[in-house]
Amino acid sequence: MKSTTVRRTALCIAAAAALTSVAACGSSSGSGKSDKAAGDGTIHVSPIAAVLRTAAQSTDKASSAKVRSTMSIGDVMSASSTGSLHWGDGLRGDLTITYTGGQLAEAMRKSGAAPSMHARYLPDAYYVNMGDASAQRMGGKHWLKYSYDDLAKFGGASGSYMKDQIQTSTPNSSVQMLLASGDVKKVGEASVSGARATHYSGTVNVADLAGKSSNLTAEQMSALKAQLDTAGITTETIDVWINDQNLLVKKSEKAHTAKGELTNTASYSDYGVQVSVEAPPAGDTRDFKDLLKSLGTSGTGNAASGGPVSAS
Repeated sequence: MKSTTVRRTALCIAAAAALTSVAACGSSSGSGKSDKAAGDGTIHVSPIAAVLRTAAQSTDKASSAKVRSTMSIGDVMSASSTGSLHWGDGLRGDLTITYTGGQLAEAMRKSGAAPSMHARYLPDAYYVNMGDASAQRMGGKHWLKYSYDDLAKFGGASGSYMKDQIQTSTPNSSVQMLLASGDVKKVGEASVSGARATHYSGTVNVADLAGKSSNLTAEQMSALKAQLDTAGITTETIDVWINDQNLLVKKSEKAHTAKGELTNTASYSDYGVQVSVEAPPAGDTRDFKDLLKSLGTSGTGNAASGGPVSAS
């Protein structure tokens, strides 16, 4: 395989696996601003805000769950994933990700890569295994390691944002985003996986929310907002379903981008499940940074923000 093809495929894998984890877990955000302080110092909370706050706290305390999710970005990519995630002390998880369509799936097919991958998420990096065929093209190593610090370095402002989002992501972030938006309504009751749940919906301003939710510098945030503008993302519609135990059982997010509609949906079950994830054996792992060096490139630009997204 030509070095450019290897690099392109590796960057696509990096972006897609990272995006899938964020889609499943939800991007982080700051606290809501729906409360209004009265003159006597009493804080009045709307009934909906109170419910969402309780759900956010309950979901956060549960610290782990089984996850099923789907994600698509126009004709760029579509994928589904299943597995489990733990967010109590940094994101940890084990997901099987299957690419079902779009440019990314086609690029993977042409490169000989399998349509499914096994991904492991740890607090400092995530690892991707695409099977024996891909291992033969990478010196016999089955796993590629993507350090979040490297993603930040190679991806510029968007890479720094993605690093921040992956490391701080929790399912309750979707609930927190609704609180932060100040624009949320109760839709009604629904059945999710056979159990009763209450459906809430709202719209958030993506660029403003990024500023509330990340730890980026002013310069990085300015660059990120420029990239969001280029991507054509202005607002995002979020729907959440809360069960009788005040736990998030489903969430859906939709936004329009320059590459088409972005949608992701995730369902959560078995809260509190044991999640044990370890780094793959060092002898069977190749570092993404070292792979780029061996191909004679340092990997710059916005690859971490979505190599496949920027591909035409």
